[in-house]
Amino acid sequence: MDDQQLTPLTTEKLADDSLEAGEKNEESLYNPEKAPDGGLQAWLTTAGAACTFFAALGFANSFGIFEEYYLSHQLKDQSADKIAWIGSLSTFLQLASGAVGGPLFDRYGAWVIRPAAILYVFSLMMTSLCEKYWQFMLAQGVLLGISMGLLQFPSMTAVMQHFDKNIAAALGAAVAGSSIGGVVIPIALSKMLNSTSLGFGWSVRIIAFVVTPLLVFSCLTVKARLPPRKTTFYIPSAFTKADFCLLVSAMFFMLFGFFTPLFYIPTYAVSRGMDATLASYLLAIINAASTFGRVIPGVLADRFGRLNVVALGGIITGIIIFCMDKAESSPALVVYSIAFGFWSGTIISGATAALSIMIPDPRVAGTYLGMALGVSSIAALIGPPVNGALVDKYHGFFEVSMLSGTTCVIGGLIALATKTQTPQGLIGRV
Repeated sequence: MDDQQLTPLTTEKLADDSLEAGEKNEESLYNPEKAPDGGLQAWLTTAGAACTFFAALGFANSFGIFEEYYLSHQLKDQSADKIAWIGSLSTFLQLASGAVGGPLFDRYGAWVIRPAAILYVFSLMMTSLCEKYWQFMLAQGVLLGISMGLLQFPSMTAVMQHFDKNIAAALGAAVAGSSIGGVVIPIALSKMLNSTSLGFGWSVRIIAFVVTPLLVFSCLTVKARLPPRKTTFYIPSAFTKADFCLLVSAMFFMLFGFFTPLFYIPTYAVSRGMDATLASYLLAIINAASTFGRVIPGVLADRFGRLNVVALGGIITGIIIFCMDKAESSPALVVYSIAFGFWSGTIISGATAALSIMIPDPRVAGTYLGMALGVSSIAALIGPPVNGALVDKYHGFFEVSMLSGTTCVIGGLIALATKTQTPQGLIGRV
């Protein structure tokens, strides 16, 4: 049959048949209209996704505030590694639930973020009422983590459907919303918790009130560009591809070390004599710097290669983490936070953009993204508690910085090795 004789319906049916067969062909038969790479709806979707990331990942990036606060208030009888399990479980579920949120988007569209937005606000309200460890685990660990994943992955996939050549820049702009949230939320929480009489409950509730209109905007603007697919929920054949497996492995190692400064920089700064309020501002500095670290490398990735940028980002981030224990004064900690924030910003958005070159059909982008981050999310579950155990055992941060720095560098090197499985090869621009 000639390409010219294929009607849109025939083409779509052939695509569905191809996907049902487990994507035996490297290239899908579905040939959708080229992504617009701009336009009102594309940028509205990106803005809506940025608001989602502001609320979700911006709050998750603020866990260092809670780690330091819980150690001296509600959970002062618990160890650092045990409290870290709250944040690590939340982060794990945030990424792992993408294995559900991504395929749901591919099958049903962007409406799936609406119940997730309601669940997210509900989980914040429940967190504000918590007093015991198991309550924090359920509300802030389980509920908050699941709701964040079901918000973020559909939003990220929607952006991927609207962009092609500029996909890394668009994803960087969307994920930069988390950096802005990571500036506003830690500063607001720190001020309310340490400098007012509001208390823990109302401090968290006020954050919930602030993010609610942003989530409403996201629910109204994030749209799918392509029709949903009606095939199997997961695509296991993706794990038979060497490039996909290598990139997932790279993400695993980078995520293991990536969260260490985000969880422990306030605690480390206090151990070096910094005031608790000023120490909490370091998270805001990290997230402010990562705004540029998500956008600028995203633009460069579209020009010089997405795998190149994420590999470079992982290696340099690991080197910076190695130096964490050497930032001993307040000025040094500020400079360290800026450096870590910028380079670590390339990891989440950069890995997602790199993954886009391995997706054979844009209608399965959510499924591929969800499976990749669902598997690599195990690192986010075990990384912070392992580092917390090292802090408790050695009463310092040298061992933490060595372990986390090593895993990040390994992840960057694996991302570099992924290039050997591409047509462009190790020295190519990919």
